[in-house]
Amino acid sequence: MQKRSFSDKLWLVFKGLGMGAANKVPGVSGGVVAFVAGFYEEFIYSLQKINRKAFALLSKGRFKSFYKYINGQFLLALILGMIISYFSVSKLLDYLIEHFELYVWSAFFGMIIGSIYYISKDFGEWNRKYLAYLLCGVIAGISISFLEPAKENDNLIFVFICGIIGVSGMTLPGLSGSFILILLGNYVLLLVDAVNALYDTVANIFQGDFTFIDNTERIRLLKVLAIFSLGSLTGLVSLSHLLGYVLKRYKKATYAVIIGFITGSLGVVWPWKIKKYSLDNDGNILIDANGREIIQGFDRYIPSEFSFETFLAILFIFVGILIVLSLDWYHKLKTKTNG
Repeated sequence: MQKRSFSDKLWLVFKGLGMGAANKVPGVSGGVVAFVAGFYEEFIYSLQKINRKAFALLSKGRFKSFYKYINGQFLLALILGMIISYFSVSKLLDYLIEHFELYVWSAFFGMIIGSIYYISKDFGEWNRKYLAYLLCGVIAGISISFLEPAKENDNLIFVFICGIIGVSGMTLPGLSGSFILILLGNYVLLLVDAVNALYDTVANIFQGDFTFIDNTERIRLLKVLAIFSLGSLTGLVSLSHLLGYVLKRYKKATYAVIIGFITGSLGVVWPWKIKKYSLDNDGNILIDANGREIIQGFDRYIPSEFSFETFLAILFIFVGILIVLSLDWYHKLKTKTNG
């Protein structure tokens, strides 16, 4: 474990902020941030150190050795940044989606396009084998695009599985865990509502207000967040070991499938869509247990008029692309400076 100055640790916290923010945005991978910022290999290596030997050190009370073995300085600084990011980005996304939904999804759409370019630009030579893997990914992505997002499900076993899936974007560049959570129907529950519930609870505690204890909905969301976090921790460790094995042996094939999958599933985050609500026998919109209207699916369309709203949406698509490409530009600038 290398020694780091205070400024190094602070910079790692900011990198964790970037990873957490990216992993929260559908279509963007926190692993991409780690990859282009130059600490991806150390991140995977450190996670792989959370193994039997690490737990043996912990069980024997050798905390200092455990901390050094897992590269604790590095991991804790990153995790701190991710936690801070999840609180701040959650509140911001909640507001933006409510008031500027079209522009938010336009930016997401652009970010996915930028991610596809970033991952594929250094792929190398495409032969028939890798094109076949790419095609399989495209077919899988298109198939998912035709699926309607599942309904929200707060079953704790399912939430635990969502935690494992949701953290996948941290370890695998290009694969967005939050994007998968949208398809599973639990994006809002886990990455908005539950995180906001914890944020509000912490704020209440600092204000000396403990009335939330009698708030059954708040307690439900906190329980959901705890199980989701446990699943995320499990996934973070287990996926890092699996990733190390797969990428070592089938790196290009894996990336070909991922590029195809993301490309084929662009339709899921297509900005121009109209919500279809579930209706009862009298034609009234059904409401879920949380008082929200139940969305059955979406009718996607291409705008027929070039209005100012359409212009802004297209502009935000380019903004999304530039956000991802700026990471690449940063990496090249840093490499040039250090060189």
